[in-house]
Amino acid sequence: MSIEHIVAGCVVQLESIHAARERTIAATRVLVRQSANSIRAAHRGDFVTARHLLDLAGEVVAEINDATAGAIEVRYAGYTQDALKEYAEAHLVLAFLSGEEPPTGEVIGVEPAAYLNGLAEAASELRRAILDGLRRGEVERSERLLEIMDNVYGSLITVDYPEAITGGLRRATDALRAVLERTRGDVTAAIRQEQLTAAMRALEGRLEP
Repeated sequence: MSIEHIVAGCVVQLESIHAARERTIAATRVLVRQSANSIRAAHRGDFVTARHLLDLAGEVVAEINDATAGAIEVRYAGYTQDALKEYAEAHLVLAFLSGEEPPTGEVIGVEPAAYLNGLAEAASELRRAILDGLRRGEVERSERLLEIMDNVYGSLITVDYPEAITGGLRRATDALRAVLERTRGDVTAAIRQEQLTAAMRALEGRLEP
């Protein structure tokens, strides 16, 4: 076979990969936007909208799966995995805030590395909900969300594989640890304040004639 024919064959394959890349990049932009909007809706307590946006995002994931079916280079490219990580994060934030069971990576169609990174970011995202809850006096709910953060961190530190396999999970876990410690301090201070307030009210009640 001539060099020209060999090169032509490679060009055909590269053209297919390029087309898959263009489709996937467009889809990942939509997926990231829908995932972010779902997270915002979940924080507002609008779980119906959050689920609807995730249903739409699931259709985009199907588009990505179709586009990358014959292009593994594109499937595991950073922009694709980052978008799937955001999608996993949105699913997990919704589950944590609504009190539902978190979905697995297999159920939502996300590979383990992207899913675990999404899990780390979802746990970090709970700090926002905890602080909002503390401002409203929802100490018990904040404690429950803090426990979820702690459980996620405790599980992720057991994942000990090279960064090339986990997609930088160690960095995400370290970031979660820092967020967890700050949040634990905030919740502890709120609990002590609540206890002090209760004690003062009890004392006032005893001192009243």
